[in-house]
Amino acid sequence: MDIATISILIVISMVGLLTAGVPLAFVSGAIAVVIAITNFGPNALFILGSRTVELLDSFALVAVPMFILMASIMERSGIARDLYTAFHVWSGRLNGGVGAITIVVSVVLGATTGIIGGEILLLGLVALPQMLRLGYDKRLAVGTITAGGSLGTMIPPSIILIFYGLTAQVSISHLFLATLVPGLMLATFYITYILIRCRLDPSLGPGAHDDDLPPLGEKLRVLRGVALPLLVALSVLGSIYAGLASVSEAAAMGVAGTMLAAALRGSLTIAMLREALVQAMKTCGMVFWLVFGTNALIGVYNAIGGISFAKALLIGISSDPTVIIAVMIIVLILLGFFLDWIGILFLTMPIFLPTLIALGYDPIWFGIVFNLAMQIAYLTPPFGPACFYLKGVAPPEVTLSDIFAAQWPFIALQLIALILVASFPAIALWLPTLVYG
Repeated sequence: MDIATISILIVISMVGLLTAGVPLAFVSGAIAVVIAITNFGPNALFILGSRTVELLDSFALVAVPMFILMASIMERSGIARDLYTAFHVWSGRLNGGVGAITIVVSVVLGATTGIIGGEILLLGLVALPQMLRLGYDKRLAVGTITAGGSLGTMIPPSIILIFYGLTAQVSISHLFLATLVPGLMLATFYITYILIRCRLDPSLGPGAHDDDLPPLGEKLRVLRGVALPLLVALSVLGSIYAGLASVSEAAAMGVAGTMLAAALRGSLTIAMLREALVQAMKTCGMVFWLVFGTNALIGVYNAIGGISFAKALLIGISSDPTVIIAVMIIVLILLGFFLDWIGILFLTMPIFLPTLIALGYDPIWFGIVFNLAMQIAYLTPPFGPACFYLKGVAPPEVTLSDIFAAQWPFIALQLIALILVASFPAIALWLPTLVYG
């Protein structure tokens, strides 16, 4: 059977099994096993096992469970809730102020966690009821929380960029610096959109009532809630950029700093720590099973010549490199309608990256393009994980159709940011160049 036919059968099998509700990790793993046995016999299964071990034998992977644990402690200790409260009291009577503050809090939370699930759940529990109570338009409030919560992967440290860096074999610290400006740019787009809409129509996002405005002394007091998470974020990122610690070592420092912050506020208990550890283990289990399955499929596909076939297919699309990049981006966005970012990363990057390098493009830049494409994937139905995270904690009057309908203005802003970074790579690359040369 030729490689083109096998490729078509893989796509059909994946679509069929995913539609039937089989998890992606088991879909990709099962297809890898079938292809390996069919083409190379049962002994090929040992190759799959050795490939998985080789992937796990990376010190940088230690950062993943550490950052997830840091996020779990931040969420369960109440530090993240204090952070939102501290910023919220300063929003005042400004129309759209609470929405803008929610985006600011999302950025700070992103600098301390790097994953989106916990952020959206927290903001859905804390910010959404407050925005609805103040009279915010339901769809504007919902879109603000899902888009803002998804920023966690655009602000370093980012779990996505750790896995991308391992796949592309590029510096993770360079990726962290490269995503900073695009991430802040996207947050600025969100804030500007919210404030302009609420300025044009104040009924969409009224300012706080006089009864909700605390005295100045209270505003200054709650700022203490900002100091702890900011200190943790600065210690983690500062140690990486200053060259004092590797990403994995900085992640361990982040866990220690978060535990210290929880202890200072009196919320570090054995029960809380146990819950945070269990949550982190469950999340890591899900992530790594996805990694095992997709990594096995890519290994087998490469062994039968699939990567070379796909690369030749991409280059054969057009003689214009810009068209090839555009096709790659469109593929990433379309896959985001149905797949998780881990599956998209491991299924596409082994094909895309050699093509990019052959065309003379910087893999650091494309990592940020990929990250922005995944921002769109978080919000787009029918998969839209950010939408389902929020639905789990939203009030009953906020339906899933309301949540999906709220995403489109923010998806448009994400597309603008993606086009800008894809068209002007310097947006992502100037900061790493400035710091590292």
